[in-house]
Amino acid sequence: MGNLKLVVVGASGDLARKKIFPALFSLYSQGLLPNEVEFVGFARSDYSDEAFRRRISETLTCRYVPGESCAEKMDGFLARTSYLRGEYGDSNAYKRLLDGRACDKIFYFSIPPAIFADTAEALGASGATEPGDGAWTRVVVEKPFGRDRKSFDELNERLNAVFPEEWIYRIDHYLGKEMVRNIQVLRFANQIFKPIWDSKHIDRIDISWSEDIGVEGRGGYFDNYGIIRDVVQNHLLQMLALVAMEPPPSLDAADIRNRKVELLKAITPLNPEDVEIGQYVSGVVNGVEHPGYGDDPTVPDDSLTPTFARMKLQVLNERWEDTVFTVKAGKALARRESQIRIVFRASRSNVFCSLDGGCPMPNELIIRVQPDEGITLKITTKVPGASMRFHVKELDLTYSDAFDAEVIPEAYENLILDVVNGDKSLFIRADELQAAWDIFTPVLSYFEENRVRPKAYPFGASL
Repeated sequence: MGNLKLVVVGASGDLARKKIFPALFSLYSQGLLPNEVEFVGFARSDYSDEAFRRRISETLTCRYVPGESCAEKMDGFLARTSYLRGEYGDSNAYKRLLDGRACDKIFYFSIPPAIFADTAEALGASGATEPGDGAWTRVVVEKPFGRDRKSFDELNERLNAVFPEEWIYRIDHYLGKEMVRNIQVLRFANQIFKPIWDSKHIDRIDISWSEDIGVEGRGGYFDNYGIIRDVVQNHLLQMLALVAMEPPPSLDAADIRNRKVELLKAITPLNPEDVEIGQYVSGVVNGVEHPGYGDDPTVPDDSLTPTFARMKLQVLNERWEDTVFTVKAGKALARRESQIRIVFRASRSNVFCSLDGGCPMPNELIIRVQPDEGITLKITTKVPGASMRFHVKELDLTYSDAFDAEVIPEAYENLILDVVNGDKSLFIRADELQAAWDIFTPVLSYFEENRVRPKAYPFGASL
């Protein structure tokens, strides 16, 4: 690896401070970045280099280098970090990044989506993105990628006018989570699953995401998108694609992403009757009353934005034609949880169905994404004793127990390292997003054009 300059555009925001710079420090402290690496924060806030270093140092952790060596690593990281103040749409501001040296460059857009295109155009006009002889440039763009198919196409056209497609890394941090990255290994490295991974053997697949908190002052962002755009269209649909796609011919990024696109194109666009939407109202949890979505001062009066959605998706291909896919996401629910639940079909001809206890329960495979990352397989076993009694037991692989000597990386650590290494396997291609928006755009348009009111549910509900 050669010299690397990594510029975080929007460096004063919470995402940069809480996620991006801690991830960069983790990679730096493990020696996974080039020796000659430079970190530059760019934003509108007025910071000196020293003030900016103090700000980001508050969120750096010693996960990989505990003890005295951490302070040394932290000092080295901060010494390589500088700050530039400027307006995002001002090309002259970015010219200060030019120093005449040829080096590899990463520009990370940690900014509101409304200014993606303007920032890209100003950055391109400055000349700061030109890598120089023998070097490369990569641009990381955070979700959301538009609000529907039309707005994504418009955004993508403007970005591609500045940056070649091979430069662009569209990041969905869920694809960096350890258990999501493990889906391919679980499916394709374990031969036991290969012959039973289809609708003949799998009755349904449930993918769920829930938070036990509300918007908490982030209504200005969330109300413009809602739970379907903010979570379902990206995080959960990506997990579905990895679970249901055909085996790729290789681990090459193009082969993996081709398979995901094939799968997404096989999903029929949603109809209103396929989707249930809700919005939380005030509720009492453990004796404490929590305000409803509409009570948040950052939420517009009489907002119709859903904070909960549940839907059935139909995959029209030979592998999955008889399997039901259910996707669910919501805020202000009973627990924080994200998982994939695969329910296998029960056998009607099972010899044990003739016993008084009835047929054995169908097997389930549960992939826990968060919290407590792990995998659970539910199997039926005999209770010890003379009688033939069944009991469902769980074979549990909890990562924190099984790999107690390993530090489980944060999602941003994995994905930023992939950007540095040029691995696009878990980044989203333009045609992949087009296929995803084609699934959701019709129903989103219907809800908004007809001002469909979400059903109310209390804060802390179990849905």
